[in-house]
Parts: sequence; structure tokens; C-alpha cells
Amino acid sequence: MTRLVELEATGPRKLDPDDIDDEKGDVAICQCGLSASFPFCDGSHRETEDEEPETTYVYEDGDRREVERVVTADEG
Repeated sequence: MTRLVELEATGPRKLDPDDIDDEKGDVAICQCGLSASFPFCDGSHRETEDEEPETTYVYEDGDRREVERVVTADEG
């Protein structure tokens, strides 16, 4: 499975001591690209548990849909 995710950041996110969760004592980094608190995990990855391996998905406004074709800028 793949996901189309748009990010607006233009550089790295540096973690500092304020990023540590006071209750858990840890930092969870988002790897699915869906977190509302990106780059930190907010549990949004649970929405991806039933994704099919050969399918590309896009998530918009809380809805998931399958992408039939991805066109890159090089393809015009």
C-alpha cells in the first residue's frame, strides 16, 4: 500500500525536551503521514490497518479513497 500525503514543511523538525510527553515520558513520531500533530503521532495510523498492499490511498477530511492513477510532473 502507498499513501499520498501532502506536507508543508521545508526543513527538518528538531525535537527538544518540550516534545517529551509528561505522562508517558516518550515521543512518538508519525510514520504514516496522517497525524494532525505531525511530526508527532496522534494515533491516526489506526485508519490504515485495513489497507490493501497493492493499492494507493489518499486521506482527505477524514475520508479515505483509492487512487486509480498517479501522474507526476514529469509525465505532464
